[in-house]
Amino acid sequence: MSEHTYRSRLPMMASQIATFFSSQTQIDQAAGVAKHINMFWEPRMRSQLFDLIDAGGEGLHPLVLQAAPLIKRPNA
Repeated sequence: MSEHTYRSRLPMMASQIATFFSSQTQIDQAAGVAKHINMFWEPRMRSQLFDLIDAGGEGLHPLVLQAAPLIKRPNA
């Protein structure tokens, strides 16, 4: 998958994770989103996610933005 394809799909992928965790009432939803992203997203993907978040988070589910402080930011 090309770099451009990853970048264009990241908001959708992150928002799908947030949609799943927003339906979970027994857990801290933001922590669930962050844990999933920290466990399964490689540093390059997390870096690109933070590029989106730092630019205002357009297209991201609000729960992704809420989880952002809990997501591990890769070293630049």
